[in-house]
Amino acid sequence: MGKKKFYDTAIKPERAVLVGVVVPGEREDQTKEYLDELSFLVETAGGIVEKRFTQKMQKPERSTFVGTGKLEEIAAYVQSEEIDIVVFDDELSPSQLRNIENVLKVKILDRSNLILDIFARRAQTAQAKTQVELAQLQYLLPRLTRLWTHLERQKGGIGMRGPGETQIETDRRIILTKISLLKERLSSIDRQNETQRKNRGQLIRVALVGYTNVGKSTILNMLAKSEVFAENKLFATLDTTVRKVVIDNLPFLLSDTVGFIRKLPHHLVECFKSTLDEVREADILIHVVDVSHPNFEDQIITVNETLKDLGARDKDTIMVFNKIDAYVPAVDENEEDETQPMTLQDFKKSWMSHQTPAIFISATEKENIEEFKKLLYDKVKAQHISRYPYDKLLY
Repeated sequence: MGKKKFYDTAIKPERAVLVGVVVPGEREDQTKEYLDELSFLVETAGGIVEKRFTQKMQKPERSTFVGTGKLEEIAAYVQSEEIDIVVFDDELSPSQLRNIENVLKVKILDRSNLILDIFARRAQTAQAKTQVELAQLQYLLPRLTRLWTHLERQKGGIGMRGPGETQIETDRRIILTKISLLKERLSSIDRQNETQRKNRGQLIRVALVGYTNVGKSTILNMLAKSEVFAENKLFATLDTTVRKVVIDNLPFLLSDTVGFIRKLPHHLVECFKSTLDEVREADILIHVVDVSHPNFEDQIITVNETLKDLGARDKDTIMVFNKIDAYVPAVDENEEDETQPMTLQDFKKSWMSHQTPAIFISATEKENIEEFKKLLYDKVKAQHISRYPYDKLLY
């Protein structure tokens, strides 16, 4: 008997490069922040980012997204460094995807495809898995021809007329049928969830909303004394989690929802609208902001726009600026004068002019948590009194 051979079964992380286009009106720091976020997405998916490519353009090239010269530069780097994936920071059309693959000869992903892949990895419940599968099929449908490019090598001849076209049409019918079945399954799950929401009684409902990776699950765990999965990665939470919380003697329901993100694929927005029913039907929203993020104000705008799309923009809201322990005053390198950067205290004072109540906390370091609980208690109590003015036993 010979010696047994042992093989390294560890999956080697794929090496990636990022590609972005800088359009007129976009600042360089914005471009860097967008590619930082794309890099975080790649790392969340298990990849390693080796290099970034950017190009200033009036608008993305219709056929190859970037110019031919830039594409050749990327191709040279990909070949010399043996890169596995090239990730683009925008959704690519089927023709762009095909043309870029023909030049680079490696796997090409766009932002939408990358987010779909992360969602597929994170989905745990039947609802989340169904929603992600539906979004993936809707994304795939117009890109079917790219999957059958190997048939282009088949020249004419007996028995070789049109097999690719036949296969594509067959696959299209299969996918359309599956999309229909998934939509029916989601409708059934939505009806079950609606029944569950009705059975939760008449408690005031509070929903945590915000950009992805701002600490919503950490806050839920802190308030509900639960152990919902929380991680320093994008989209750690996909499935809506609802917990009963009691502050002093006042009970209410608190839900954690999927985080929002810039350029979220429209297929996902549509598919996850049922999951976000918790947001639409909530009495109070807790908008969590990562105040340590250099572009948290842009993230606030993204979340507000998403809430507007969901019809939940005008709900009673508490702004919770989280991670104050990690806040670093931003320095604008473009400013010529020697003005001092805005401190956290300066920002607090500037925000106090807004009508929306705000609190500044650190969920991990437990800073200002009692003040946060008091503000939330007052909000829930006001809603409860408004709905049940006769119920005086709670306060």
